Amino acid sequence: MMNRQFEASKEYAIHLDLIDPLASFRDEFYLDSETIYLDGNSLGLLSKRAEASLLSSLDDWKQYGIDGWTKGENPWFTFSERLGALMAPLIGAEANEVIVTGSTTMNLHQLTATFYHPSGRRTKILADELTFPSDIYALQSQLKLRGYDSEQHLIQVKSRDGRILEEEDIIASMTDEVALIILPTVLYRSGQILDIARLTKEAHDRGILIGFDGCHSVGAVPHYFDRWDVDFAFWCNYKHLNAGPGSVAGLYVNKRHFGVLPGLTGWFGSKKDKQFDMEHIFSPAKDAGAFQIGTPHILSMAPLKGSLEMFAEAGIENVREKSLNCTQYFSDLIKSELSGLGFEMGHPLEDQRRGGHICLEHIEAARICKCLKEEKIIPDYREPNIIRLAPVALYTTYLEMWETVQALKSIVKDKQYEKFENKREVIA
Repeated sequence: MMNRQFEASKEYAIHLDLIDPLASFRDEFYLDSETIYLDGNSLGLLSKRAEASLLSSLDDWKQYGIDGWTKGENPWFTFSERLGALMAPLIGAEANEVIVTGSTTMNLHQLTATFYHPSGRRTKILADELTFPSDIYALQSQLKLRGYDSEQHLIQVKSRDGRILEEEDIIASMTDEVALIILPTVLYRSGQILDIARLTKEAHDRGILIGFDGCHSVGAVPHYFDRWDVDFAFWCNYKHLNAGPGSVAGLYVNKRHFGVLPGLTGWFGSKKDKQFDMEHIFSPAKDAGAFQIGTPHILSMAPLKGSLEMFAEAGIENVREKSLNCTQYFSDLIKSELSGLGFEMGHPLEDQRRGGHICLEHIEAARICKCLKEEKIIPDYREPNIIRLAPVALYTTYLEMWETVQALKSIVKDKQYEKFENKREVIA
C-alpha cells in the first residue's frame, strides 16, 4: 500500500505520479492531452489493445466470412466462453462459472426467471431503494409475469441517510416471506461497497438465494464470489473494464447450480456439440454457458479481449490498491481545498466500504458539472445533487485529480456556474 501521507501541493501530486507502479498503462489508452476524463465509471476509455482485438475480429469476418465461427484467431462460436475464462480471476470464480453474454438488464431477467421460485409464504423479492433503476424495472416486470403486485412483493430496503445502506437493515428484511435477494455490489451514487460475504451468509442461513449486480465494481474491486458462495451475479463491461459503449455484459452462476434449467432458454445456451442438431428439445450446456440466449454480438464483445489482457498484466489487486489510494487522495484534497464552499462527500471514507469513485454533493451540482465540461474536465452528474468523479487506476493521474479540485474551487468561489441552468442534460 502506498504511503498515505498527504500534501495539497501540485508538486506532491507530480511526485505520486512518478512513483505510481501502474503509470505505464496510461500509454495504452487513447487520451486527449487537453482533457481530464473522470467518467470511467460510466464509460471507460478506448485502449489500443481493445481496438486491436476488435480489428482482429473484423479481419476474421473479412477473411473467413461464415467460417469465422470456427476459424481465425478468436473463433466466434466459443468466444463467449473464452472471454468468461479470462474474466473469471477478476471475480474469484472458476472459468466455467462465467459467461460473456447479453446486457446487464437482460442477464438480470434471465437470472431472476431462473432463480425466483415463489412458494407458500416465500413470494417476495428483496432489493434496495438506492439501486440502479433498471434493476427495479426488471424485478417489477418479473413479478408481474408471475401474477404478483410489485408494490406488495418487491421489498426495497430503506437508506437511513439517502447515501448508504446498512447491512443490519438489509439482514432485518430477510424474512421468511423472501424468496430471492438482488443487491448491488457497489452503490452507483455513493460508491459504497456492501459486505457481500456477510450478506450472502445471512441469506443462506435463512434459506434465501442471493445475487449481486456488479456493474460498479467489476474491474475496480476484486471479488471472491466462489469463496463467498454467492449464488449468481451479473454486470456490464463498458465501465471499469473499458470494453466499449454497449459492450456485451457478463454473468456468473455458482457451479452448485449447474444443471438448473435457465428460466429463459435459447439456442446459444445449448451444448456446443448439440446446438446444430436443430432439435426442438433443448439440451443445455452443463455450465454457465447454458444461460446464454441468442447469438452473441461478436463485434461488441471483441474489444473486451484486449482490455482483459491488460487487467491480467496489471493484476486486479494492484488495480484496487491504486484505486483506493486515488479515492483517498481525492478525498483529502476535497477536505483541504474545498472547505466552506458547500461541498459534501457522500461516499464512505473507510477503505473497506469505498468503491472506485468519489460522490461529491453540492446544491449546484448540475451547473458545476457543466462548468467542468467547459474546462475540459469530464465528470458525471446524478440526480439530485451528485457529482461523480472516477479516478481510474489504469489511466488517471494524481496531477489530474489535483487540477480538478483546483477547477472546482474556482468554479464555486467565482460563481462561474451561474451562467448555466441548474438542470441536467438529456444524458447526465
